[in-house]
Amino acid sequence: MRLIIVSGRSGSGKSTALNMLEDADFSCIDNLPAKLLLGLIEHASHFKKSHRHNNLAVGIDARSLENDLTQLPEILNQIKNYEVSYEIVFLDASNDVLIQRFSETSRKHPLSSNKVAIKEAILLETKLLDSVSTLADRKIDTSNMNLHQLRSVIKKQLIPSNENTTSILFESFAFKYGVPTDADFVFDVRCLPNPYWNIELRGCNGNESPIIKFFEQEKEVSQMLSDISVFLTCWLPKFQETNRSYVTIAIGCTGGQHRSVYISNMLKKIFQKDYTNTQAWHRELS
Repeated sequence: MRLIIVSGRSGSGKSTALNMLEDADFSCIDNLPAKLLLGLIEHASHFKKSHRHNNLAVGIDARSLENDLTQLPEILNQIKNYEVSYEIVFLDASNDVLIQRFSETSRKHPLSSNKVAIKEAILLETKLLDSVSTLADRKIDTSNMNLHQLRSVIKKQLIPSNENTTSILFESFAFKYGVPTDADFVFDVRCLPNPYWNIELRGCNGNESPIIKFFEQEKEVSQMLSDISVFLTCWLPKFQETNRSYVTIAIGCTGGQHRSVYISNMLKKIFQKDYTNTQAWHRELS
């Protein structure tokens, strides 16, 4: 089991890091009291066969209950009994940057109040988190990072390079009912031979063997598949580089029953080899 403890001062990007880990199939819990960490590990140890429960990420910071953080070293020693591989990631930024981020977002610092100003709250938080910072295996300074840069750093440093986090959806649709509004790419396959004009095939759809056999004999269909595949093979990695979690490729024909369904299914077969979370959905058949 792998455990990542994300900590750091408020405004340093802890929520962004946890969101990125969640997209990478980690079970994430923010603002977990340190005392509850051991109980969480005990519970998760019962799900060793589940891939998702083998990846845990928790946010532990100054919001934790009083004296919780001082007990963290002892808690981590006990966790070792559960064959858990853990690391502590501590995010931070300069005081000036943290103050600027809070002023820009109008967020309230968790330790500030009508008696404690933002500058005092930041200094107080620094002292509270000193023990966690000392234990950290990895420290990340986010002072000069924007949101996208931070996500990229988290991905490169904490998520295995062979773990593909982009979900690909091939969606078939009928142009006469409108183009899907969430599509990132739209391909028009109405130029391909239409089995609708074959009375024996009209009642079938692109999921069924008679239609599949029909298209397998058409050279234009093979050429269309090849061209779309080459295009997507070139450009999907560019979406990955920007840490996109979802990409939708819409394939449209006239009625959304035959050509678009078949092409979507075939593209799914092609790309699921490289993208583990690849799906096909047929809007007009649902």
